[in-house]
Amino acid sequence: MSNRSTEQEFDPTDEKRKLFWLLKRLTSYALWRQKHEAWGAFVSAYEHAIKSWSSSEQAHLDVDLLPLAYNALARYNDGLSNLARGYRFVWRIGQSLFDAQHICGTVFANFYRHPDYWERGMQLQRYPENIERLQELMLSARFHGDRSPLEIRSDAAYLAAHWSRPSDLLDPASYNYGFYSMAYPVFPRVLPDVPEAQNIVISTGDVVPVDGIWEPVAASRERLLGLIPVGQDKYHGSGCFNYFVNGTSAPRIQSYNETTRRVDAVTTSWRLLWADDRYTDGLVSDESEYFLVAERISENDTTPDPGELMTGSICPVSGLWEPIGYKNPPAHLAAGTVMPNLSVRDVKGDMIAHYVKWRLVKRD
Repeated sequence: MSNRSTEQEFDPTDEKRKLFWLLKRLTSYALWRQKHEAWGAFVSAYEHAIKSWSSSEQAHLDVDLLPLAYNALARYNDGLSNLARGYRFVWRIGQSLFDAQHICGTVFANFYRHPDYWERGMQLQRYPENIERLQELMLSARFHGDRSPLEIRSDAAYLAAHWSRPSDLLDPASYNYGFYSMAYPVFPRVLPDVPEAQNIVISTGDVVPVDGIWEPVAASRERLLGLIPVGQDKYHGSGCFNYFVNGTSAPRIQSYNETTRRVDAVTTSWRLLWADDRYTDGLVSDESEYFLVAERISENDTTPDPGELMTGSICPVSGLWEPIGYKNPPAHLAAGTVMPNLSVRDVKGDMIAHYVKWRLVKRD
């Protein structure tokens, strides 16, 4: 992970605990219910904007996306009612929560296409204030890693499991999306141990028999005289945990090929780490631990100044932060989120993302 200063400080056991807890969070009823509620707030604000903004304000809003946004809301309604009873097929291709996730992504990518701010599928600079407010509502319905339970198409050789490295989910820098950042999760002070792996092993292309968290494994055997393999295969973890839904096809995983010097999707074996039986009794337990709030620091606190922080660091104090060495206005950042990069126009007029240092100028 990127935040350790020396190799000795890295604790693989702690990393696995965080990864296990995070995958349970990303597949919890509480998180998907929050996604649903946040999307509902956005849809209401989006409809209000279409009906009440001036023609110049809404000139580049795609009003035809509103029915699509409402369709996503309906799919959330259906999906959550099934998830609350332990039916996780809702994340399979063509099912309700799979559809909701993809429809929301389509709306997010297309709702504002002003040529000064958007070109070739890429945002060029920060949106106007009224558009920013709409986007913030949409972002409230998104969590880094929330595609974790979605089914992966099995008919494309280049597709692999959602996560091939723990850093994809645990590195704060991966929560930075250029002009916005996803909130980094606040982990409990005491994380549960990762359970002992179960004796269920499948291979790429096999049908997943159990909803839950799986780990990629490599097989080895003892060798007689160092040459002849004897006994049964022994498995050991060899990669990042992933969440799979019963009935889907076990995916490949990304691996770096030393010969070709490229990342390929390769076949692998998967071992069941944890079977997900949440909500099958029709009850949703307390899941408030998935939404812990980072400690806030007020202006009256005597906590030392946080100093200068680089893009990718975790923001320790909510307030206004200014980029050092640039004339851009201060940005409001919330404690627990990732310090963003800064998009600056170069001499050719192109917007380039820069890693920068940030300095706190005013606490909340």
